[in-house]
Amino acid sequence: MSRLRMISVVLGLACLSACDNRPVVNRGGDVCSEELVSLKVEVVTADGVLVKGATVTAINEESQESITGVTNEVGVSRAVNESLAPGRTRLYATAGSKVSPATEVQWLCDDCHCQPDPDTVTLQLNP
Repeated sequence: MSRLRMISVVLGLACLSACDNRPVVNRGGDVCSEELVSLKVEVVTADGVLVKGATVTAINEESQESITGVTNEVGVSRAVNESLAPGRTRLYATAGSKVSPATEVQWLCDDCHCQPDPDTVTLQLNP
């Protein structure tokens, strides 16, 4: 048998095994999870003490959509999420009469989700 004919036979047999009428199952699964990516926001006093019950506000600078959350018992909020993406989001915190200076986060998006840059923000309330 010529070399070319032998290659044709081998390729033909390979195709037969690939076409066996079995159902095709995608074992990779959906690589995009439904859970929204969130930003970790810590709120601290002027002395660096974490603040429970502070209000965190985030506003997308282009769409003007906003999210408000409250810090938990360890001074952290994860209420700000990728639903504000893409683009820049301005954040600040308040607790009573204390307010933090605003800071910005940039949301960088791929095919599935948007990631905050930076992924953690610390907002310090004024003295």
